[in-house]
Amino acid sequence: MSVNIHEAKTNLSKLLARVEAGEEIVIARAGKPVAKLIPAIGGSEPRQPGRWAGKVSVPDDFDAPLPDEVQRYFDGESDPEDGLD
Repeated sequence: MSVNIHEAKTNLSKLLARVEAGEEIVIARAGKPVAKLIPAIGGSEPRQPGRWAGKVSVPDDFDAPLPDEVQRYFDGESDPEDGLD
């Protein structure tokens, strides 16, 4: 993402939040890049595949059809304001 200097000054807190989430922000003057905001210390931890192995299970009926009343909500055929009490 690229922003001009005025936008960077106006939205610095928001831009820093995006940088903390891993995004890199380029700051430009008259359309020419002059600086880049990047995380100071490498951002978040690198992903470690398999960290949840053996800690999570999926029930056998996970793919079972939903009850008709619930399915109608997902299909937009019922108003959630009606409630599922």
